[in-house]
Amino acid sequence: MSEEEAQAAAQATAADDEEDELTPGYTAPKKVDLKTLQELDADDESLVKYKAQLLGQTTDVKDEGGANVLVQQLILEPIDHAAFTLDLNAFVFLLLRVDLDNHTYKEVHCLACSFYIGDLAKLKDSPITIKEGCEYRVKIVFRVQRDIVSGLRYAQNTYRKGIKVDKSNLMVGSYGPKTEAHVYQTPLETAPSGMISRGTYNIKSKFTDDDKNSIKEWDWVLNIKKDWA
Repeated sequence: MSEEEAQAAAQATAADDEEDELTPGYTAPKKVDLKTLQELDADDESLVKYKAQLLGQTTDVKDEGGANVLVQQLILEPIDHAAFTLDLNAFVFLLLRVDLDNHTYKEVHCLACSFYIGDLAKLKDSPITIKEGCEYRVKIVFRVQRDIVSGLRYAQNTYRKGIKVDKSNLMVGSYGPKTEAHVYQTPLETAPSGMISRGTYNIKSKFTDDDKNSIKEWDWVLNIKKDWA
């Protein structure tokens, strides 16, 4: 991808972010924290079922520090081929030992001092190759650590030679904290086919919440060939 193509893709993405209203007329629901939801009317059967579905067993949920939502993997899963997995665990947080006045120490998370164990930018150096016309799904693996998150969305813009050729913006939903990972699965897709469609596609993915906060963004590359590599 040339510098001019990269700039064109970046400009197109910026324009999309400015003009794209996810769902016209949609109003984000009022936020309710975990403690409040747990204490809501226990006599309301429908509410009890909703809480059970959203929260499950929330006691002793593993907290790794950092963000409330941890996006861990993207899995591209063809129907007739082994799955491909991209590791999105890009960084961990340093623990600093802070000297208190009485010369005791306290460990604190330092967001500004995070260091990389895997550079997301390098995902583009490891393209996924699939066969033209194959059917596949994309799965996003993520965890919610501490509080309920509402209106998660997965957006994906696909470019070829700097020109946007496809766009999707999917509602993932609302989730409560859980030690085990959640898995969101996109609808079944069909890869382009034919000689003209073969080649390299640059994909920009973004995971956001109801307030349009960016939880994680990453770029990756998809190669479409005549047959499986």
